[in-house]
Amino acid sequence: MNLRQILTAPNQLTLLRMIFLPFIVINLVKHDFKWALALFILAGMSDGLDGLLARTLHQQTLLGQYLDPIADKLLMSTLFLVLSIERMIPWKYTVVVFSRDVSILLISGVLFMIAGLRDFRPSIFGKANTFAQVAAIFFVLLLLIEPVRWIWIAQTTFLRATFIFTIVSAVHYALLVQHRLHTPTPSGQVLARSGSGSAS
Repeated sequence: MNLRQILTAPNQLTLLRMIFLPFIVINLVKHDFKWALALFILAGMSDGLDGLLARTLHQQTLLGQYLDPIADKLLMSTLFLVLSIERMIPWKYTVVVFSRDVSILLISGVLFMIAGLRDFRPSIFGKANTFAQVAAIFFVLLLLIEPVRWIWIAQTTFLRATFIFTIVSAVHYALLVQHRLHTPTPSGQVLARSGSGSAS
């Protein structure tokens, strides 16, 4: 890994997304929900833009392949945790989300070190889970700003979807890892960053 990978536009956006996190948390704790929501939206936009730039500018890197999902999981897990501490999200959702994300990061690291496994492409269930989490956080914050019934319904729907997809995607991920461990891959093969993250 060299400095050129860090300085690519997609990876700079990913790092920027990580920088947003403490400021989102600060505004949540201060109950300044409008700023928290605005920063969360910017973080989400940077997530979509970094993948687009990586493909458009042909700046797909090994660093980006790992940094992007780490930034995503750090953002979502932290926000679920803080919102539960602030009693804005029931703990059952946070425990499931946090446990899954930490487990996946640990398992991915162990498999890379032990078996050299680098194939952590997101599954359809992982992508659905990520979407449900982002939507759930968005509507939780929006409800704190505009407490109207349709937002409450959307928040409840996506929180329940998060709970279901988190469990389903975790089981599916375990099955995928088992399959990939038994599928030989060319030495040193690295999948290009797609912007949607790996091991999602």
